[in-house]
Amino acid sequence: MTGAFAGTLMNSSADLVTRVCQGDADAFRLIFERYSRPVISFIFDMVNDRGLAEELTQETFVRAFRAIHTMRAETKLSTWLFGIARNVARESLRARARANTHVDLADKSVMDLSDDKPVPVEGLLSKELNAVVRRSLAALDEDKRLVFTLKVMHQCSYAEIAAITGFSLAKLKTDLHRARAEIRKKISPYAGVGYEV
Repeated sequence: MTGAFAGTLMNSSADLVTRVCQGDADAFRLIFERYSRPVISFIFDMVNDRGLAEELTQETFVRAFRAIHTMRAETKLSTWLFGIARNVARESLRARARANTHVDLADKSVMDLSDDKPVPVEGLLSKELNAVVRRSLAALDEDKRLVFTLKVMHQCSYAEIAAITGFSLAKLKTDLHRARAEIRKKISPYAGVGYEV
């Protein structure tokens, strides 16, 4: 095997995990480069705070690095990482709830319309709709938010979501149905704007 095909095989998720377990730090850097964007996006969907999502993503990969030798061979790396990210995000949300701090549901960068230039109506509606979706997502209970985020925003299969969450297929489908219904209800005034849940 030569060329790009051999390089692809050497950088498959399973090969990267094996190399990390053998002490290859570059292999873990490749894992981070490959999965950090989906992980930070997932965590942001859970905590609705960009700075916190970045911090929790770092924690996710620190934990992954420490525990990678415990990962079972049949486990998909992305599923395993999302499982760690789920735990890190949940711990953070629970710690903030215990500390009685509020999560600011209004994303100031989305809601700040103080620009002097005229704002196109479509752009305004899109930003307003995104803010409504973010607030609606944050208002869901933790299980529904987790399932909705994984299925709708990250396009995970039910099998992957079950592996990440430990939920039964029946619970996944029920939570997803209820989450979609709650979000649809909140975004119904924007029907026709082009957001599908």
